[in-house]
Amino acid sequence: MTDDPEKPARPVYLDSKQAAQYLGLKPNTLAKMRIYGNGPVYRKHGFRVFYAQADLDAWSDRSSRQSTSEQPDE
Repeated sequence: MTDDPEKPARPVYLDSKQAAQYLGLKPNTLAKMRIYGNGPVYRKHGFRVFYAQADLDAWSDRSSRQSTSEQPDE
């Protein structure tokens, strides 16, 4: 099996526990974020929830602030 340099890399998917650890959060925090719709994009495969690592990074980047007085982009 050879790697095709022109083929894009396959995304890395993390389950809820792995995603929470990656972000430094608790799994219950991610679950609440899914309910309220203010967390990272996720995917459902049957009853299981997965997060693409790239989506976690993008969500974290959107949460960047320089001051406590900054308002989130809505």
